[in-house]
Formats: sequence, C-alpha cells, structure tokens
Amino acid sequence: MTPPDGGSTTPAVTRPVGHHHGDLRNALEAAALDLLAERGPSGFTLNEVSRRAGVSKAAPYKHFADKDDLLASLVQRCYERQHSAFSTAVAEAATPTDALVAFAAAYVRFAAEEPALFTLTFGGTLDKAAHPRLEEAGNRVLDVITAPAQDLAQDADDAHRLVLAIAANAHGFAVFHLQGVIARLDLAVGQAERCASLLTQA
Repeated sequence: MTPPDGGSTTPAVTRPVGHHHGDLRNALEAAALDLLAERGPSGFTLNEVSRRAGVSKAAPYKHFADKDDLLASLVQRCYERQHSAFSTAVAEAATPTDALVAFAAAYVRFAAEEPALFTLTFGGTLDKAAHPRLEEAGNRVLDVITAPAQDLAQDADDAHRLVLAIAANAHGFAVFHLQGVIARLDLAVGQAERCASLLTQA
C-alpha cells in the first residue's frame, strides 16, 4: 500500500551502532599509535583504542588476541618501515663504507620521525620473546648492512661484529637525540655518521 505522502513502503535500514571501517586492522593500529604517542605503551587500554578508532569494544579481537598482540603488530610495522628506509639509504651508497654510514644516518632520522614506534620497539615494554615473528623481522633490518659489512670484514665473525657495532652506534645516537642529550637532529646524525666511518676503519 502506498502511504498518504506518496513515499516508499520499504522499511528503513537500521545501521549498526559504531563506525564501520573498510580496513579495521589499520584503523586500530592507527588509533593505538596515536595513543602511544600521547601516553606511552602503558598509558591506554584496548577499550580506549576501540573508542579512538570509533568501533565496538569487541572489534579489536577480530585481529588481536589482546593489547600486547596489538603492540607486537606495531613493533613489526616499525621493523618493516626501518627495513624499507634503510634499504633505500644503503642502495644509494657508492661504497661499503658509504653504505654503513648511510645506515647510521637513516637510523637516527627514523627515530626522530617515528619516536613513538621507535620507543615502543626498543623500550623494553613488550616481551618480544612471546612474539617469535618479531625476531625474524628485527634480523631482516640488520641484514640490510650484512653485505657491505662482509665486503669490509676479514671473515663472517668479523662482519657480524661490525654489523652489531654499527647498529649499536646508530641506536645510541638515536636515543641521545630522543632524550635531548643531542637535541639537534643534524648534530646527532653527523656524530652517528662519523662514528660509523671510524668503525669501518677499526
């Protein structure tokens, strides 16, 4: 039957409460990253992530077992972004020494650009041993400089030590910058580059 006003008799569709996301996982990770930057890894709950993302409290459990699982996903994202950034920097280098120096510079810059992700990944809050996939992702980051280190080293053990020394050097200056010990990014990057160059000559 047609209603008096001439409108349709089709019943109205009731939309579910909450906002629908075409990519729920990315929406949750983005919300968690915002909260991470504001409050640190211990300063929010999974329910707060849901509210920030505009979804139901049950929504995160479609992708994550708990908050630590969500944080582990962010750590993996950090490693993947590092791998991409460092691979690009190393690929543009003309010599093995230049590659290791470029890695050190890119490492410090990454920490400055992604402080929340960097601090979560290396701050010791998350038990990485409970998430075995993270070890592989972290090793892939160091693999970026394995080849240039091998070109400079006398043997495999020497190359491994050089990789660790370059990474430790870069990490130290990244932390110094984030903590304000070396507040100017250009100075932190420059120091990391100089020390990396010296390490290749040791």
